[in-house]
Amino acid sequence: MSKTIITVVGKDAVGIIAKVCTYLADNRVNVEDISQTIVQDYFNMMMIVDTSRSSKPYADMVTELDELGDGIGVKIRCQREDIFTKMHRI
Repeated sequence: MSKTIITVVGKDAVGIIAKVCTYLADNRVNVEDISQTIVQDYFNMMMIVDTSRSSKPYADMVTELDELGDGIGVKIRCQREDIFTKMHRI
């Protein structure tokens, strides 16, 4: 299993979750866990996804999600779970 942490942050707007999840579904990326909040019109979402069934190279997915975020006015960042875990270890 290949897990990735995806964060989405920006001004709240209609369709952010739908557009991100549609991209992931179209690329056979499974959302395993998701948390989202809106604080004073600012949207914040964190997802744990499984990319093991996707045929898309990881670097392409990162680039395309970054471009998707630019198009909808949010910042989308991806980080492999193993790197995320090592960076956030106490």
